[in-house]
Amino acid sequence: MEVTNTIGRRKTAVARIYMKKGSGEIKINGRDYKEYFTLGTLQYVATQALQVAEMMGQFDIKANLDGGGMSGQAEALRLAISRALVELYPDLRPTLKKEGFLRRDPRMVERKKPGQPKARKRFQFSKR
Repeated sequence: MEVTNTIGRRKTAVARIYMKKGSGEIKINGRDYKEYFTLGTLQYVATQALQVAEMMGQFDIKANLDGGGMSGQAEALRLAISRALVELYPDLRPTLKKEGFLRRDPRMVERKKPGQPKARKRFQFSKR
């Protein structure tokens, strides 16, 4: 049985997945994905690539998620699954590309600048 290994990133979240043909079980850090992502929207985002490709329930996915927050992790997982699907079925590439699932979202948190409390916020100005 062939196992496909891919990686997906978003903000500071990293998703490493191992995908193989199976019954549709998705495990994230040893837990079921519905238990890991408690919000329905995050469950939807995580499985979006499989739904668009109409392959829901055909693959067993073992994922290691690290860093970032919940939405970043869900989007990183979506990218990793999309990449794995394209590796297995190159004809799916245009479909997933059209949905924007093969693009690594480059937006990152802007760094904090010295002399300011946050990236763009300024300390309160006092005239007197």
